[in-house]
Amino acid sequence: MAENEVPLLEKKKVYYDNCPGCVQDLKNERSRGMPYRDFLRVWVITLCTGLPIASLFPFLYFMIRDLKVAKSEEDIGFYAGFVGAAFMFGRALTSTIWGLVADRHGRKPVIIIGIIAVIIFNTLFGFSIDYWMAIVTRFLLGALNGLLGPIKAYSIEVCNKEYQALALSLVSTAWAIGLIVGPAVGGYLSQPAEKYPNIFSEQSVFGRFPYALPCLCISLFAVAVLISSIWLPETLHNHRANGKVENLEASPETKTITKEIEVLPPKQNLLKNWPLMSSILVYCIFSLHDMAYTEVFSLWAESDKKFGGLSFSSQDVGQVLAIAGFSLLIYQLFIYPRFEKQMGPIISARICAVLTIPLLFGYPFMTYLSGPMLSIVVNCASVLKNILSVTIITGTFILQNNAVPQDQRGAANGISMTAMSLFKAIAPAAAGIIFSWAQKRQHAFFFPGDQMVFFLLNLVELIGLILTFKPFLGVPGE
Repeated sequence: MAENEVPLLEKKKVYYDNCPGCVQDLKNERSRGMPYRDFLRVWVITLCTGLPIASLFPFLYFMIRDLKVAKSEEDIGFYAGFVGAAFMFGRALTSTIWGLVADRHGRKPVIIIGIIAVIIFNTLFGFSIDYWMAIVTRFLLGALNGLLGPIKAYSIEVCNKEYQALALSLVSTAWAIGLIVGPAVGGYLSQPAEKYPNIFSEQSVFGRFPYALPCLCISLFAVAVLISSIWLPETLHNHRANGKVENLEASPETKTITKEIEVLPPKQNLLKNWPLMSSILVYCIFSLHDMAYTEVFSLWAESDKKFGGLSFSSQDVGQVLAIAGFSLLIYQLFIYPRFEKQMGPIISARICAVLTIPLLFGYPFMTYLSGPMLSIVVNCASVLKNILSVTIITGTFILQNNAVPQDQRGAANGISMTAMSLFKAIAPAAAGIIFSWAQKRQHAFFFPGDQMVFFLLNLVELIGLILTFKPFLGVPGE
């Protein structure tokens, strides 16, 4: 009987009339090369939303001091943590909503709204006149900036499958560079009247608002990105109606159109998709670690050496992060694609998590160094730490997007952003409280001072490493 069976006909790809998603798919099908222009748009938009997230950390210590809410120097980290957490808390409340909006109304509207939010609320944060204004503007910036999830979905919809790993690596690279260059901008341009008295006077706007200049520069960049986004093509398919689609296939040879009706398969419940949910959990743990590290690094580097810090200025921290950002760009463009192709996203994440643990254990001992040796060691450690982090995060991006079909990527990334934002909201607040507590236990027997902070960071990294193994991590197709 098997010999007489007729093989099933291979289903042809069908493109639908007046559907932007089909237009993009057809473009991808006809153009086999790398979409440089679309990738540049994705990179710039992601950078735009990443810059303001961590730009405050180099000057947050001094901002809290100037706002006069901390009763002592050791309490500054406590109050700084809540300002750092406000953005992520706001984003946690709305990320799933923005993902659903992106799946229903398109990626482009969500991207445009997110960029506008950066322009308005990032600028207002720089002009904060009290502690609560700083918290509220950061919260609103996070709540209305829901474009990271949709831009991840968008990045793999503007290219062929062979370039999807690179597309997601561009998102994670731009994001990571934003989290590094943003603080560099904050470090160099904050308190300009003190750093550049020949250009800015104490009576000028930037003398009275010493943290407005870096925020304003990032907002001006966002304005340029907003203008360029007017020509952003939509990628969402819009040919659904009452569970059916009208199938319009145009033949380039005959110029005829065939018309048929097919019923769409039911959507899978994303919360029951274990490969997706397990990869989101891994992503959240490593994101918590990275956000806590970002907060701790600036606070630790700027704190006095008598408290176990490095006595860096905000400009020194900005320089370290700028070097790390440039190195990260080189790594992501020329090294990561080959590394990921050879090792795969899971193995590469495990290797980087293992290497991170001994690296962080060495941080507290840098306080015994000084001069050029201190600068060299801190810069090398910062570059290596950020390379390891972005490799892990990119791997989790790939796993998440491979776990769902195209029409659910916006919602899946919305769930991912919601969960990640909750973890990242906890991270700076907890890191600030723990850092403030550690500053007061310099002579403790068990991990004194900042050694305790880096020990706890390593503990989180170890948990993330364990979760990359079965049965905790589900892999699509297995």
